[in-house]
Amino acid sequence: MKNTALTHIHESLGAKMVPFTGYNMPVQYEGVNSEHLAVRNSIGVFDVSHMGEFLLKGANVLALIQKITSNDASKLVDGKVQYSCFPNNEGGIVDDLLVYRIASDEFMLVVNASNKQKDWDWISRHNDLGVAMTDLSDDISLIAVQGPNAAKALQSLTDIDLIGMKYYTFQKGTFAGFDDILVSATGYTGSGGFEIYMPNEAAEAIWKAVFKAGSDYQIKPCGLAARDTLRLEMGFCLYGNDINDTTSPIEAGLGWITKFTKDFVNSEALKAQKEKGVSKKLVGFELLERGIPRHDYPIVDKDGNPIGIVTSGTMSPSLHKGIGMGYVNTENSKIGNEIYIQIRKKNVPAKVVRLPFYKG
Repeated sequence: MKNTALTHIHESLGAKMVPFTGYNMPVQYEGVNSEHLAVRNSIGVFDVSHMGEFLLKGANVLALIQKITSNDASKLVDGKVQYSCFPNNEGGIVDDLLVYRIASDEFMLVVNASNKQKDWDWISRHNDLGVAMTDLSDDISLIAVQGPNAAKALQSLTDIDLIGMKYYTFQKGTFAGFDDILVSATGYTGSGGFEIYMPNEAAEAIWKAVFKAGSDYQIKPCGLAARDTLRLEMGFCLYGNDINDTTSPIEAGLGWITKFTKDFVNSEALKAQKEKGVSKKLVGFELLERGIPRHDYPIVDKDGNPIGIVTSGTMSPSLHKGIGMGYVNTENSKIGNEIYIQIRKKNVPAKVVRLPFYKG
């Protein structure tokens, strides 16, 4: 089990630690609901140092990124971030990721912790363009400071204009006394905030500075469990649950990051799929009675016929109802359609709803 540079702090705070993608990670501190609501109402802080960061440099770096990702990275300018995915050759997804344009010949790709080696191998296999690749993952710590008060709390720590920073942009600057810290207006919660990339040796000092700066805002440390309930309320896909090697971006509702203005891995097949239509779609649903939907629970129609499967589900801390996402056959995917989730052999009625669940 690997530790992050902050593991000892989580343990000292009494976090419940669990193995996660090879790391010893905090799943919760005082409780999922209180951590979740801290992010929705003020500020919560996550250690997400297990994520992967790859630096790609060279004259042909944009050409390589255009070839292996579904979104159009040519639209990026310095300081902009883009959500994208790596399509595979079979119609599925290798991983979803963030693409950071640092300069015209320098990009950073941020990938899921569980897929770091797979992603590195995939990019390397397609890198016939002489692009220099560096895996920074073990040298970088990453904390996500999320919530509506994040900018106000953190502004005293940096010369970067956090309050004026636009969503999906980033800057490098001084932060908590450290130079060349990358601060990104991104996150996985839907409540605003920042992700801060730093060398491991700066992580403890920056963590402590963030908590001191947020002390007037009831700042809380948050674990992976709250990160999951927050992203699910927003309808954000989780790799391994809602998307994987066999789900296409079109089926997953990620057509908006699948741009056919360029050629990329498997683009012709995905374009044909978009034009022809798909047989299943990822939908959001709310339970109409008490219950908690869970990963892999069957979805059935009113007659009990199987029509799909739950990929993510929880009791929403913000909405106080069971919510989830799952793949259903296309004829049952319409907004407002009634479906049923099999929970302990009982078919619990649910309604297909428009995402996100949490409207802010």
